[in-house]
Amino acid sequence: MPVTALPQGAQPWLHDVGRGIARYLYRPAYRVRVHGLARVPRTGPVVLVANHSTMIEPQLIFGMLPRRPVFLVKEEMYAGAAGRWLRWLGQIPVKRGAPDRTALLTATGVLRRGGLVAVFPEGTRGAGDVATAHHGAAWLVRNSGAVVLPVAVRGTLGTPGRRRFRPVVDLLVGEPFTLDVGPGRAGLAEGTERIRGTLAALVDELDRDREEKQRQ
Repeated sequence: MPVTALPQGAQPWLHDVGRGIARYLYRPAYRVRVHGLARVPRTGPVVLVANHSTMIEPQLIFGMLPRRPVFLVKEEMYAGAAGRWLRWLGQIPVKRGAPDRTALLTATGVLRRGGLVAVFPEGTRGAGDVATAHHGAAWLVRNSGAVVLPVAVRGTLGTPGRRRFRPVVDLLVGEPFTLDVGPGRAGLAEGTERIRGTLAALVDELDRDREEKQRQ
């Protein structure tokens, strides 16, 4: 397994143990199907973008990737002892509602050392359809030269009328792509829309595939 960069203060061994736990944590509750892991670049800076419906998606991605991911995690999660664990795991606290320069600069440093940073462009949990997106992912790409890796996850919310016992959760890794983010706010807006549209299309592809399998 390639060893990639983590933020200062992280404990690599604890990060790897945490990933091992996350890999199997939800197996008793879900049938997890992972598609396209071979598409994950094994080296070099990567900005991973994923849809977000529940707290399960980050943990699945954290456990299933073949390299160390660093997530931007909402600052509210860092209260008390949980904050120390998240920092030891190599995750970055980020303030919601406004650009957090400290978090973005920390993430840029990880990327420039060849790491993988995971971002949920929607900024908050919802239906996971990626109807909107914030500019953070595009900013990171512009300032690090990282490639973009879209990842879609479906099934964590469940589907009415379908099996309730160990429902299927699918994680689909899309094709990584390069993105030339232009200067200024206009460049960020254009780059963000490219990221949002690509991720939304991947989610739609996964939805269609799940529907087809359901009919078989």
